[in-house]
Amino acid sequence: MNTAHIREPLPAGRRYDLDWLRVLAILMIFIFHAGRFFDTRDWHIKNATQHDAVMFWTAFVASWIMPLIFVVSAASTFYALGTRGAGVFVKDRALRLLVPLAVGVFTHVVLQEYLDQLTHAEFSGSFWAFYAPHFASVLGADGGINGMRLWRLARGLHLWYLIILFVFSVGFLPLLAWLRSDAGRRVYQRVGDVLALPGVVYLLAIPLLGALALARPDSLLLDPNPYANWNLLAYAQFFLYGFVIATHAAVRRAVERSRWISLGVGALTAAGLIAAFAGAIRLPGELQLLVTGVFFVLNGWLWVLATLGFASWYLTRTAPLLSYANEAVLPFYVLHQSALIVIGYFVVGWPIPDPLKFLVIAGGSFGLIMLTYEYLIRRVNVLRFLFGMRPLRRAPQPQVVRGAA
Repeated sequence: MNTAHIREPLPAGRRYDLDWLRVLAILMIFIFHAGRFFDTRDWHIKNATQHDAVMFWTAFVASWIMPLIFVVSAASTFYALGTRGAGVFVKDRALRLLVPLAVGVFTHVVLQEYLDQLTHAEFSGSFWAFYAPHFASVLGADGGINGMRLWRLARGLHLWYLIILFVFSVGFLPLLAWLRSDAGRRVYQRVGDVLALPGVVYLLAIPLLGALALARPDSLLLDPNPYANWNLLAYAQFFLYGFVIATHAAVRRAVERSRWISLGVGALTAAGLIAAFAGAIRLPGELQLLVTGVFFVLNGWLWVLATLGFASWYLTRTAPLLSYANEAVLPFYVLHQSALIVIGYFVVGWPIPDPLKFLVIAGGSFGLIMLTYEYLIRRVNVLRFLFGMRPLRRAPQPQVVRGAA
């Protein structure tokens, strides 16, 4: 009997594929941001020379990396609720997401803002001269609160993911709780059975195209610019998809079976996306934007499905590295862009080749983050709390039994 195609099923308990995906996706975000110094779009800090090839890479990764993270986050949320009550769940999410967001906004994120404005000649002076006016800018001329400015500060640049994940986790909590009821399980099962039919899961790209069509730069919900080129309506859809796509056994098997199809067609849409960005596809005005957007959406969904399928098939075992990385992933994400910006601010001006600049920025930032995590954050309970980690448990002290005198 040929058993080459047989593998062990995913464990009934911990979903190691989701753990691996969470770690690998955040590492990809780090690499993605390390390249932003060198692409052709504006960013906080830019190298003097920018490269079209890096821009193509930026467009490709931006189409699927945050959608994948929201799908994985939704699946993790689905499992995290478990048997816990809603109050405990919301408290846990607030501590793990909003505390590191608030700490970041008032510490290292404002340092990013300072270096950004220095680079763009929008401010000159010391960091401390910048700090108070930066936050006072939420006040309008009439003394009222400028809502859009307040939101811009509160979302904390790259930390916007934390506040949006919290909003989605709480906002979809009634639906999530209902899906765990008897009636909800029946609906969940039926929806999953339909999505598990051949090819049906690909049709979920259609609502995403709708979110693209509604995009408006004057809308908090529909503006794609602050949120890695997708708008919040699209991310809400990815989050909903994650409840079923990554947790329903039949859908997971369907995504596994079609993983090579997803990858192959995804390679074609990636080529189309790059061709559109490179100008190889030339169409009049708005039609050019429409075609580019369609390639962007289809490529994003196909690569999400391909990644889920391969991870579910191959990444089914744990490892000591996974246990360590899974605990480190949130502090790493919180710190990664700030480390890149600080180191990149100095390195982009060095008279060395650009590939070497990238290696110095990425390697130096990775080392700085991991040293900070290993020797400070990981070992000190106060810092663990501030970075969304659970406290270390102290080993119980052995009791000494004294004999009778």
